[in-house]
Parts: sequence; C-alpha cells; structure tokens
Amino acid sequence: MAEHDTRTGLLYALAGFALLSVGDAVIKTMAGQWSPIAVAALRFVFGAIGLSALLLVQQGPPAFRPRRPWLQFGRGLCLAMATIGFFSAVFLMPLAEATSLIFVAPIITAILSGPILKERVPRITWLASLAAFGGVMLILRPNFLELGWAACLPLGSALFMSLLVLANRAVARDGSALSMQVFMAGVAAPTLILAAAAGHFSGEPILSIGVPDWTVIARCALVAVTASTAHWLVFIGTTKAGAATIAPMTYVQILVAASLGWLWFGDVPDIATFAGAGIIIAAGLMLWYAGRPRTLPISD
Repeated sequence: MAEHDTRTGLLYALAGFALLSVGDAVIKTMAGQWSPIAVAALRFVFGAIGLSALLLVQQGPPAFRPRRPWLQFGRGLCLAMATIGFFSAVFLMPLAEATSLIFVAPIITAILSGPILKERVPRITWLASLAAFGGVMLILRPNFLELGWAACLPLGSALFMSLLVLANRAVARDGSALSMQVFMAGVAAPTLILAAAAGHFSGEPILSIGVPDWTVIARCALVAVTASTAHWLVFIGTTKAGAATIAPMTYVQILVAASLGWLWFGDVPDIATFAGAGIIIAAGLMLWYAGRPRTLPISD
C-alpha cells in the first residue's frame, strides 16, 4: 500500500511540475504583446481573487488575519520580485535557458541558510555550488553576449525565490497552506501593479502598458489556473510520497520547457545549454542526496 502511494505521489508531482512549464510557455506566447510586468500583475490578480474566495469558503474571515504581517509582507515582496525577473526572462530568452537558470535557487537557499538561519553549511553544499556555477556560466555565455545584463534576470529571480523559501520556513506553522498562498498573492498582486505602472512611465517600450487584446487577458487567467492546479498536484504528491521523495521530479520542468520551446517557438537548445542544465541538475540532486533521510520510514 505504501509503495502504491509513493508511485501515485510521484505521478501527481510529475504532472504538477510539468504543468508549471506549460504555464511558462503560455507566458512566453505573450512576449511583445504586453508588458511582462503587467502580465505578471494580472496573473496574480486573478490568482489572489480565486485563492481568497476559496479561503473564505473553506475557513471563513478569521483565516485572513496573519500572525506576523511583516513576515507575510516580505514573502509577498520576494514572490513579486522573483516573478518580475522570471517573466521578463521568459519574454527575452529561450524557455529552456530561463527555466534552467532558475534551478540554481536550491543552491542559493542552501548557502543563505548559513548567514540567515544560522545553520551549518556542509562541504557538499559548496561543492554543489561550484558545480552549479559552472553550469550557469555555460548557459549564460551565449545569452549574455546577445542580451547583456538582461541575461542575468533568471538569477535574480532565483535569489528572491531562495529568500522566499527561507521565509516560508519561518511561517510554516502560522496557518494553513491555503492561507499562506493567499497572504503571499495578496501582497504580490498590488506590488506587481505598482511595478507595472512604474515600468510604463519609465519610457521603456517593452514595459509600456496599453489596452491588451482579450486573448492576453484570457492567457493570464489560464496561467493563474494552471499554476494553482500545478501547486495542488504537487501538494497531493507531497502528502502521498513525501517532500524528499518527490524533490527530484521538479527537474522535469527543464525537460518540458526545452520540448515546448522547440515545438512552440522553434528554440533548439545548443550543446552548451544541455551541458549547463545537466550540471545544474546534477548539483541539485547532489544536495538532495546528501540531505535525504538516512533511514526508511516505518509503514504499516
């Protein structure tokens, strides 16, 4: 029975992570049609409204009172900054490259856990970090020559995602998983709206906001739905198989992103991208292997 639950959990997680990359591909279809920050803002407006309605029905008004408002604000701000970086990167870069670079986030999280959480950073973390850095350089090199510093957007996104993960640890017992999502989206949405307005008045053509085509609005709503569904599938997978067991499944996002980038946009990753992505994946799996439980859980 336990073995069946593990297999089922892995399939749920696999579907969830794959669906996240499908949403990323939908985001890329809007490149050049609207500001990437405006797309992110509208996506989170839809998400915040939908999640808030669900929380209200399930848990009632008291669930909307956070225990530590400033920490929840910090989580939402980190999510907003990470989203700006990633959405902008997806607009400017091939999907596989942008997605691969995001996966240095676990490495950054492991390193930052030392100075921020006062945790001991083991030697394996530094070895994995050096390996991941090599992978990043392989992927960045051709993109940096073409895009300049804009090619580093996914790395900025990964940094803020790492800070978000650290903040999530701090609020793990402050409420339900749904309420934590609502607080985060509730801060991210207005932050992104302000950022989109600032981008519009900056004079940069790519950040200009006009009246979008109805298909842009529909695709933003679709991304909100796919993201929420994906996180639900990953949550179910975690409850059935355990977080440590499903962790390697997250790298399916790179494979799906590469496939969709090729099929939808004609972006064929070069050898350097495949090599860099492989090194980053290997570094992440190295950390996962080192941190996994040493004993098997007892099951009935």
